Amino acid sequence: MMRIKHALAAGLGVALLAATVQADDRVFGWVEKAIVEPWGVEVKAKLDSGALTSSLDARDIERFTRDGERWVRFRLKLEDEESGEVFSERLELPLYRSLRLRGAGGTDRRPVVLMKVCLGDTIYEEQFSLRDRGDMNYPLLLGRRTIGHLGLLDVRETFLSEPLCDDDSPLVEHDPDEEEVDD
Repeated sequence: MMRIKHALAAGLGVALLAATVQADDRVFGWVEKAIVEPWGVEVKAKLDSGALTSSLDARDIERFTRDGERWVRFRLKLEDEESGEVFSERLELPLYRSLRLRGAGGTDRRPVVLMKVCLGDTIYEEQFSLRDRGDMNYPLLLGRRTIGHLGLLDVRETFLSEPLCDDDSPLVEHDPDEEEVDD
C-alpha cells in the first residue's frame, strides 16, 4: 500500500511539473555542449546550480590597468570537443568585477569578465570568473545566473541540446542590474 502511495505522489509531482512548464521553456541537462564565442570552440559545460557565477578555465591570469581602467589578461587553453584540436589564445578583456569566495581553505579572489557562449540556438553574454580549471572534468561551469537565462535544468539528463548558433542567432545580453552577490 505504501508503494502505491509513493507511486501516486511521484506521478502527481510529475503531472504538476509538466503543467507548470511552458511550451517555450527549454530543458538542459547537467552537462551540455557549449560553444565559446567568438572563436567557435566547442566544450563540455557543467550546469551547476550550486554556483552562482559561471567559471571558465583560464591560465596565466594577470590584472593590469589600461587608460585608467581595470583589465585582465589571460590565456584560454581549450580542447575543441568536435575537432579534438587545442585552442590556445591570449586575451585581454575589461575586468567586470572581482569575485571573493570564502571556503574551508580561506578566501580566494577571482577576476570576472563578460564573455559570450552558445547553448542551443542562442548566444548568452554572461559573467565568467577566471580560474585554472585544468584539474577539473569540465573547462566551463555554468552557474545559476546563466542557468536562469537558459530555461530548465534536468539533473537526470545530459546533452539534451546541440549548440547551433550563427550570425542570426538571438543574443541574450548581460543584464548589469542583476544582483551582484558573491558566491
